Amino acid sequence: MTVATTGLSSAEAARRLHRDGPNALPAARRRHPLLLLVEQLVHFFALMLWVAAVLALVAGMPALAVAIAVVVVLNGLFAFAQEYRADRAAQRLGDLMPLRATVRRDGHLRQVDAAELVVGDELVLEAGARVCADGEVLAEAGLAVDESMLTGESVPVRPVAGQQVHAGTYVAEGEASVLVTAIGAHTALAGIAALTQEAKPPRSPLAAQLHRVVVVVAVIAVAVGTAFFGVAVLLGLPVAEGFLFAIGVTVALVPEGLLPTVTLSLARAAQGMAARNALVRRLDAVETLGATTFICTDKTGTLTRNEMSVVRVWTPRGAVTVHGNGYEPTGSVDGPAEAVDQVRALASSAKRCSPTAHARHHDDRWLPVGDPMEVALHVLAARLGVDGPSAEAVRFPFDPRRRRSSVVDLDGVHVTGAPDSVLPLCGATPGAQEALAGLAERGLRVLAVARREGRAGDGESWQHAERDLELLGLVGLQDPPRDDVADAIASCRSAGIRIAMITGDHPATARAIARQVGLLGPDALVLEGADLPAGQDELGSLLDRDGVVVARVTPEDKLRIATALQHRGHVVAMTGDGVNDGPALRAADIGVAMGASGTDVAREAADLVLLDDHFGTIVAAVELGRATFANIRRFLTYHLTDNVAELTPFVVWALSGGSIPLAISVLQVLALDIGTDLLPALALGAEPPTKRTMRGRLHTGALIDGGLLRRVFLVLGPAEAVMSMLAFLAVLVAGGWSPGGTASAALLATASGTAFTAIVLGQLANAYACRSASRSGFRVGLRGNRLLLWAVAFELAVLAVFLFLPPLPELLGGHAPSALGWGLALAAVPVVLLADAAAKAFLARKVGITRTDRSATT
Repeated sequence: MTVATTGLSSAEAARRLHRDGPNALPAARRRHPLLLLVEQLVHFFALMLWVAAVLALVAGMPALAVAIAVVVVLNGLFAFAQEYRADRAAQRLGDLMPLRATVRRDGHLRQVDAAELVVGDELVLEAGARVCADGEVLAEAGLAVDESMLTGESVPVRPVAGQQVHAGTYVAEGEASVLVTAIGAHTALAGIAALTQEAKPPRSPLAAQLHRVVVVVAVIAVAVGTAFFGVAVLLGLPVAEGFLFAIGVTVALVPEGLLPTVTLSLARAAQGMAARNALVRRLDAVETLGATTFICTDKTGTLTRNEMSVVRVWTPRGAVTVHGNGYEPTGSVDGPAEAVDQVRALASSAKRCSPTAHARHHDDRWLPVGDPMEVALHVLAARLGVDGPSAEAVRFPFDPRRRRSSVVDLDGVHVTGAPDSVLPLCGATPGAQEALAGLAERGLRVLAVARREGRAGDGESWQHAERDLELLGLVGLQDPPRDDVADAIASCRSAGIRIAMITGDHPATARAIARQVGLLGPDALVLEGADLPAGQDELGSLLDRDGVVVARVTPEDKLRIATALQHRGHVVAMTGDGVNDGPALRAADIGVAMGASGTDVAREAADLVLLDDHFGTIVAAVELGRATFANIRRFLTYHLTDNVAELTPFVVWALSGGSIPLAISVLQVLALDIGTDLLPALALGAEPPTKRTMRGRLHTGALIDGGLLRRVFLVLGPAEAVMSMLAFLAVLVAGGWSPGGTASAALLATASGTAFTAIVLGQLANAYACRSASRSGFRVGLRGNRLLLWAVAFELAVLAVFLFLPPLPELLGGHAPSALGWGLALAAVPVVLLADAAAKAFLARKVGITRTDRSATT
């Protein structure tokens, strides 16, 4: 390799460096950590709680104000810690830039900082180096560049003089001189950095649903507080006292425990996913993954192992099957003895054509050094026990124009290359074309290996050497699918999730892998990125089907695909491992990156990182995400049922014109929300997945829908409210009180403590009723959620503290129940469970009748 240039002078390089600036990617627009923290403290729900705290302070309840403020701050700090690193993708792109580069300046080779490269420099590359600027190849010798991190193409490209190489890629083989044409912000790598930074992650379904819930709750709380202010004034209370009373009611209706319950529930699910090798980087990604309706998956390294391996060899003497694990040299070969001998000769010739390619053992893995296909041929030779080649005389590296490489040594001429390039140089070989077609139909990459025996003359050109060859055989290579992919895809489909393969690889290879793992849909639609419609609606309509394959895609294509599917109403999960996947991972509803083989850029841009790179881990994460959504609905049901029971005494007081005293105080309401209800709600957030979790498409229309509201306001809430008011009134009547009369302070405190106890015990039963949407609390039993057992035990302990530990009974305004009160309060448990069982039985019967009617009409 010779280049007639002395490179730039040092003075000229310095001038250009001053003019153009350093060879560095633009700094990412980073938000200050304090700004990130403030965002966690001022979103809508947090603002509502801040207002509640201020109102509590105005109403003369400083302890309540402090408690609410602590809840908001702790929740904000926890969420900030989880999401602090979510915006680093563009910055980590800089890690792909090497620290040093070899350039020719003043006629000599010298090492300089990569940041000092300038346009016009002559960059000298060799095997193993990372390209640190875009440039035009001036001269090369056997150059092969791994561009998979930019393009997704698993096979190295072989640029020749006049073609481009790009920053961020690797030199897999050979050497080259490159004229630098673009640095820093003007490189292709910087373009992807800009796309990654500009792509904004959409709002998660959970965030949208919680925002809607909070708005509804806020409106209801303010409306009810205003109404009670009017009632209080009409009943003769002074305006100031009525205002304070209304503030207390409003604060009581704000679900202070909802925010930490959601956050801690998501955090627990994230820990469960981490135990299954799925690392969550954003908490709301837990639920988003469960809501996923469309997965766009990469091929190389995601569905496949990213390991080229020889699996089939055809020779004129018979076919041979090769067994082994990736690049590990150990393995076995099955086939006729004559065919195996022929394969040994084939492996020896192939090994001579790539003497530097080999597999090395590192961190308990065998990794390729050189072109992965050539390494696969070396591994084949190792499995056959073939010795190394003899001393090389002349080597003609792979040339993309002739599509083959060859070696001339003492034993003759050895040629390896594309079949359509090598076969015409060989004599007639019966069965070769049929064998080639068969290997191609299996989706294998095929190489042809040939030779001409005998001592070769000195100074032969490749035109003279590569003639009159004997075909040794055809080698079929594949990047094998991961073992668990087929089962994972089947599980996704049973869950109603559509899957598409989005890859930068060749369409034929993508089609073959998709067919092997069962991804290819019934219409076998395989597209190329260049053929995708320009319009978003047309693109979404074309891709909105199961099992589509899109090959030869660019980073811009991936972004367009994710956006088009989102506009079709899908919750899109995008998987990937390369730099080129960064923008799409960030723009998708949830980005899923490979942790073991993926780049830092992909991992930082993603919401979920698969630590083991197993596609099957996605299924486990989806299952936990779906379970989390169901669990949020469980503890929302639990919280809202409690609110019905808490609000009922105020409604009864207002409707009776004050003739029936308030059964519970505002502080008792807060004691229920924060003291007794929080842990059972958290335990419901840890409810494990069931067999039905992955059956059918997940319904994520609303966290609070008609079914949930009917269950809260027609079944569970009324059952609790009736029992608490019944217990309250029974104790009052037994103590001599009559409607419109005045009860003594001691009697009122005992009756209020009874109502409080009835609500707590009713919530205990409610917790088990909420474990299932179809089975009654009697059937779910006490097993299956050990955390709930501990939470219920804690709830009872806290109840005892509120009733018996001074000065809390006096502060809350409720004393321990009488014997009659205990009996009626305990009766709340079976009443709530029976009401729940009756409602579920009615619903099951109704569903059964509906299904029977549908069957009769079909």
